[in-house]
Amino acid sequence: MSASCSSSANSHGPSVDTHPCFSKEAHHKYARMHVAVAPACNIQCNYCNRKYDCANESRPGVVSELLSPEQAALKVSAVKEKIPQMTVLGIAGPGDPLANPARTFETCRQVAASHPDLQLCLSTNGLNLPDVVDEIAELKVHHVTITINATDPEVGAKIYPWIYWNNRRITGKKAAQILIERQFKGLEMLVERGILVKVNSVMIPGVNDEHLKEVNKKVSDMGAFLHNIMPLLSEPEHGTYYGLMGQRNPTDEELRDLRESCEGDVEQMTHCRQCRADAVGMLGEDRGEEFTLDKIQPPNPVFNGGVGKIIPIAMSGAPSAPAANEEAPKAAPAVPAGPKRRLAVTSEGGIRIDQHFGHAKRFLVYDADAHGLTLVEERAIDNYCTGDNECGDKESALDFALKSLGDCEAVLCQRIGFAPWERLEEAGVKPVNAHAGEIIEFALPAFCRTQNGLESDAEASQQAAG
Repeated sequence: MSASCSSSANSHGPSVDTHPCFSKEAHHKYARMHVAVAPACNIQCNYCNRKYDCANESRPGVVSELLSPEQAALKVSAVKEKIPQMTVLGIAGPGDPLANPARTFETCRQVAASHPDLQLCLSTNGLNLPDVVDEIAELKVHHVTITINATDPEVGAKIYPWIYWNNRRITGKKAAQILIERQFKGLEMLVERGILVKVNSVMIPGVNDEHLKEVNKKVSDMGAFLHNIMPLLSEPEHGTYYGLMGQRNPTDEELRDLRESCEGDVEQMTHCRQCRADAVGMLGEDRGEEFTLDKIQPPNPVFNGGVGKIIPIAMSGAPSAPAANEEAPKAAPAVPAGPKRRLAVTSEGGIRIDQHFGHAKRFLVYDADAHGLTLVEERAIDNYCTGDNECGDKESALDFALKSLGDCEAVLCQRIGFAPWERLEEAGVKPVNAHAGEIIEFALPAFCRTQNGLESDAEASQQAAG
């Protein structure tokens, strides 16, 4: 079964006509937004290296802020107010949305409740897709994109070093075979439920370039709505396996020839911009910097250094004085009854959670219990992210930072990269950026309340922000 873009657009109505990725005409008129709520991934691709906030990159898997579902819903509302032509909310990473189903589906529920007019979109590698198709349908997700790069496991094994499936890591041809079977099973199930499917394929010269003709034929026969053949992006500075091994990108002519050879089956997409996983605005533009959390969250109350039980910290630079027109500071909330929690914070001035994890030269470590907050110590470390495209690569510095947090339940920071996020979770330390920009003595009690099940992350963050 094949489908043309024009005929299917009429049958499916405005859900296609106003979708900038699924309609070539719509991308001139309508905007989309991606929210980065899914950090984990269950496969490794040789063309992928997920990073956070590095080098002004614009490619899949790159984001500046990892969001909670509550933060994502807040951000969607802020963007919708400023960009009323936004019609699509997509979740594309920076990992795989279906490797993070709880975060992904909760985001869908919250956004749908506040903005039922928005079309919901998911992108996935397809490994977990068959297990959650029914939930995708129940949430009324309008469109799903599956990245399928091969139908032959021999080819797939050259693209995917491993998958993580059924609680174990699988490599080689067997891994590729499982992934491919799951991808096409998921595609079949989505089409059966009337959900529009776009298939992305990465053209890798000498690996799958000729083979993608077979992929195109199969996804067309199975009812995919669009096939988007994208060029490999393998510049060495991206840090991918292909980039480091010298795998070349296809030329514009090679890409055009391949797309032309696939005409006649499923409709070819030619206007893709290979967006970041937190892109905002029209296709081909990114207004994400206008809507970072520090710009859309309510203003924080002014801190008075003598409030509460926090032990004052000697800083090399004093924080700026409050403005004359700012409100008087509020009293810090009490830490709720519960177990004592040891928590670390990244902070430039010792007042707010205002520092990127990779830029920190010290952690402020607190004990929080019903008696209040007590600063245990200030632990000096070497920052491992220097802003020179090497964030997360300095393993010894990162290892030392992780060891210094060994007795902490969580570390609260402004931002954090994927690699340290994953390493912290493996070490049993919870990375938290839900309280970015908030005052420490307000944020730590709020975090404790959420851990004690007293309120949601959104409620705690709102209270901490005043």
